[in-house]
Amino acid sequence: MATEPASSHDTADWMEQVGFRVRFSWGPNGLRRLAPNADVVVIIDVLSFSTCVDVALGRGAVVLPYRWNDDNRDAYAAEHDAVAAKHPRDAGPDDWTLSPSRLMEIPAGTRLVLPSPNGSALAFGAEEAGAPAVHVACLRNRAAVGAHVAHAGTIAVIAAGERWRGATGPLRPALEDMIGAGAIIDAVGVEGASPEAHAAAAVFRDAKPHLAARLHECGSGRELIDKGFGPNVGIAADLDASEVVPTLSLIHISEPT
Repeated sequence: MATEPASSHDTADWMEQVGFRVRFSWGPNGLRRLAPNADVVVIIDVLSFSTCVDVALGRGAVVLPYRWNDDNRDAYAAEHDAVAAKHPRDAGPDDWTLSPSRLMEIPAGTRLVLPSPNGSALAFGAEEAGAPAVHVACLRNRAAVGAHVAHAGTIAVIAAGERWRGATGPLRPALEDMIGAGAIIDAVGVEGASPEAHAAAAVFRDAKPHLAARLHECGSGRELIDKGFGPNVGIAADLDASEVVPTLSLIHISEPT
């Protein structure tokens, strides 16, 4: 039986931003297209995986990214001497969740499997996608991460986005992640940046004077507030509050040594 020929979008390099030092794209498909030709990949998921990673590492914990809605996460945690974060709806008062405000209390030395449908899934799959080096960034640590990767060569900044119709629906571009990606690009510098990366940086610069308001008033921010997680939005909007540089090393995320 004959197979359908590959689309030119699958084989051509139009979407790979070839020739530009700083590149920007969205979600799993963007990661797969940009990672193999980048020297470093920076993953952005402001609400809330990237912010959770920053907070947890700042407290001295180690984060193990993992897929969302995977029934094997408890076994994965046991295999790696870690504890698995719970979905907020299933969490008890002593459980860890995908919530920056909750992770403000995590003890140093905790090894935490932290699934999320977007940022964590991207981090978990980054090596398979061909990323040679991976960092996780948010608004809180954008200056620290930007300074760390500024001279790394070709930099691919990947905004995780959200999902329509739950965790497995099609990608929903999310304003907070474009702002976060633009914040990293602004910190790195736009010299040699692709048009896509220039656009993200412009979105950040427009939002910067009103950053907390933009995050609280965007769709994802409103969702968290309506669900009772409003403090997480304020934590995520705390620009340059952290010096943490989360680095993916094999199976876990930690600060570089």
